[in-house]
Amino acid sequence: MAAVAITDLRQSLAYLRPADIDRIEDAYRFSDEAHHGQLRKSGDPYISHPLAVAKIVAKWQLDPQAIMAALLHDVMEDTSVSKDQIATQFGKPVAELVDGLSKLDRVEFQSQQDAQAENFRKMLLAMARDVRVILIKLADRLHNMRTLDSVSAEQRRRVAKETMEIYAPIANRLGLDGLYRELQELGFANLYPLRYRVIAKAVKSARGNRREVVSKILDLMKERLPTTGIDANVTGREKNIFSIYKKMHEKHLSFSQVLDIYGFRVIVKDVSSCYLALGVLHGLFKPVPGKFKDYIAIPKVNGYQSLHTTLIGPFGTPVEVQIRTQQMHNIAEAGVASHWLYKSTDSDLNEVQQRTHQWLQSLLDIQSTTGDAAEFLEHIKVDLFPDEVYVFTPKGKILAMPRGATAVDFAYAVHTDIGNRCMAARINYELVPLRTELKNGDRVEVITAPHPHPNPAWLTYVKTAKARSQIRHFLKTAQAGESRELGERLLGQALRALGTRLADVAPERWSKLVRETSAHSKTEILAEIGLGKRLAAIVARKLLQLSDSHPAEGRESKPAGSIVIRGSEGMAVEFAKCCNPIPGDPIIGFIKKGQGLVIHTHDCPSAAKSRSDPDKWIDVEWDPESGRMFDVNLRLSVLDQRGVLAKVAAAMAEAGCNISNVSIDDNSGMYATNRFTLQVANREHLARVMRALRRIPEVIRIARMKD
Repeated sequence: MAAVAITDLRQSLAYLRPADIDRIEDAYRFSDEAHHGQLRKSGDPYISHPLAVAKIVAKWQLDPQAIMAALLHDVMEDTSVSKDQIATQFGKPVAELVDGLSKLDRVEFQSQQDAQAENFRKMLLAMARDVRVILIKLADRLHNMRTLDSVSAEQRRRVAKETMEIYAPIANRLGLDGLYRELQELGFANLYPLRYRVIAKAVKSARGNRREVVSKILDLMKERLPTTGIDANVTGREKNIFSIYKKMHEKHLSFSQVLDIYGFRVIVKDVSSCYLALGVLHGLFKPVPGKFKDYIAIPKVNGYQSLHTTLIGPFGTPVEVQIRTQQMHNIAEAGVASHWLYKSTDSDLNEVQQRTHQWLQSLLDIQSTTGDAAEFLEHIKVDLFPDEVYVFTPKGKILAMPRGATAVDFAYAVHTDIGNRCMAARINYELVPLRTELKNGDRVEVITAPHPHPNPAWLTYVKTAKARSQIRHFLKTAQAGESRELGERLLGQALRALGTRLADVAPERWSKLVRETSAHSKTEILAEIGLGKRLAAIVARKLLQLSDSHPAEGRESKPAGSIVIRGSEGMAVEFAKCCNPIPGDPIIGFIKKGQGLVIHTHDCPSAAKSRSDPDKWIDVEWDPESGRMFDVNLRLSVLDQRGVLAKVAAAMAEAGCNISNVSIDDNSGMYATNRFTLQVANREHLARVMRALRRIPEVIRIARMKD
């Protein structure tokens, strides 16, 4: 058995030197011995799986280290072999590859989803360091999908879903077209077996009906192209079952309505021949308007290049045609693996490597701003389904963006700093809202502010993983800083009530408190106080207990003083929407877990309901010089006459306030009720506004709405 396997493996490694093949044989024997006695679910010896993976990888003509890692990829996970043993026997690079492919089985996770997310994160980060990790993993997944019949139906569905959501899109992102389509097909067959069988049966019966049409089209193409001096290799192919299903599902078609189940590929010698062949075929059959795509001038994000056109063949049959050079065909089939498969210095191959490197680098950028594995996986999934649109920078550079991407996504694609500082955008020289979706051919210009200010609302409409992760990272960092500052003020107030000052707390007290509370640092404790996750009064007592045998006894209690609210604290301080407090209103602060300090007016009914926990209520007061504007709601009853709204708006403008929102109740009588959200500096400013409004004869009643 072993001798036959080694002979078979040697045949697939003919492209390597004999000395390298001998080393690979040693890896095979090592793996065989490590897996001795282990069987797959099918009953086959376990070594048959790593051997099959090595053969798939050998088809891409990867280097000896990658072949050895393919043979050893499960030994760390399923046997007692350690990374050090592999490094000693086969070298550190092989050990690093195997480690990148091994799951984190020895780590405990709260759920299967957490474990899966962390495993993906480890694998994707290993891939970012060395792309061979993912090529071996894709070969491993391909063989597992080919042999999925032996496992339970539930496991089949789980593995198939994972393959279609993660592994097939990664294969597509790396330009491995053949592998991508096979993984999709196998995933679909195992996830929806009944649908697969029904469509497969329909394709089989249609094949006989359409064979004559297809052969006629093929003959006409082969006959016409050489007469115009184009040396071309023309092949016909049947679309795979999943792509037919996808078209039926997305466009709500029955199988009989999906006419273009056949496609043709024309391979020519150079780029100019591609365009000549296109002209010849458009002369032979009429093209379908709007169905032409030039991926040669503007390649796909994974480096794919071809001309795509749809023609109306004999008997009205639509036919898809791809026209490309042999070099483009190599890249389309093997993608990033073409680096090993076709040893070439061609600039196209270098560009594929460069695009892949940029994407892998973006994974590291996303990882650096994302602490949670599940959130990292969510970002990656978003990035793996790019139905691209191509847009231009003001300097004419082309950027590929996912369909549905906005001006904010574009800003972050240019540079993280541009994204953080973007405040407006021009698309095709016209000012547009930042949420505007980009379309093919748009020229996009970003207008930036001097200082970064990402808006949490951007998260509701950005599409790219980079934009989403960078916005979240900025907001988390900003919130942490603001919460730390608020926490320091709250703790200072609590310590004053116990007769001491924050500045008098010795560093060793803080060190001991950090250890006692299992926090990472003093900064973390202060931030958690600001976010309401810890109560300042309790932390203050703990700080004093840590050095005094009688913490509060005998200590003179002093008035705690109030926390001064400036209105510029950012996300750490929130003004309650139920009462909309403004400077001049008597106020009280409530510590809400996860949100920080929420400011209410003293007479707010919502605040009255939650006064049962006195430790969470904080004395607060306004800073006399707040320097910002606050929202306030007014309800006006007015005579329902023409021009009243204009008079009201003019009076408000003269009083120096902004109108941020207005709504009008539909009253059929003499009076109408108008509701305004205004921005005022304080109660005195509001009083001036209300006096100005009362001078308007048509205004009958004014009331400030607090709920």
